[in-house]
Amino acid sequence: MSRSSDTLPLFELPAVQTLAPQALLLRHYALPYERAILTAIDSVLALAPLRHMRTPRGQPLSAAMSNCGALGWISDAQGYRYSPVDPQTGDAWPGLPEPLLQLARTAADAAGFAAFEPDVCLINRYAVGASMGLHIDRDERDKAAPIVSVSLGLPANFLFGGARRSDAVQRVALQHGDVVVWGGASRLYYHGVARVGTGSHALTGPYRFNLTFRKAA
Repeated sequence: MSRSSDTLPLFELPAVQTLAPQALLLRHYALPYERAILTAIDSVLALAPLRHMRTPRGQPLSAAMSNCGALGWISDAQGYRYSPVDPQTGDAWPGLPEPLLQLARTAADAAGFAAFEPDVCLINRYAVGASMGLHIDRDERDKAAPIVSVSLGLPANFLFGGARRSDAVQRVALQHGDVVVWGGASRLYYHGVARVGTGSHALTGPYRFNLTFRKAA
């Protein structure tokens, strides 16, 4: 009986999958660092707790969010933008922990983007049923740098489209430890996350965490 890729066990999936030009999925890449990554996330969230930001129209975003790095991505009635301070506390965002910085650098290098130095790490926590609609990361000044996206916890289907919203969309099954890197020709491609299904992970409980590293300034 044939099975779709989002039901294949991890060992049957290729270690590297090409999603589009200069867009790669690195299977299991973050697994050796999972404990250090989760400890780093805890340290950030102790200073900048997760919250549900709102769109400019006042609707709460599905995923709970926080940031670390020199800048943080925020959304409110004034729009989508980067800010050097956490609007909830008025303090600077926590610094980017070294384990997260090293993971972003090495994953980008493995995908063909050398010398990546992110200044933002957006932390998204997806509860069961949470999702993220198709969008383009276009708020960054430096669009020559790639996006590095790390998945932890519950599995999810990553939606990866093209340069136009009407382009065909791939549903890519992501598991704990998978990393997606896209830039260059695919840097301004639409992407999103389908609704997270019911489940529990040994390290994250009923949640999926996603770390998105960017060079914003």
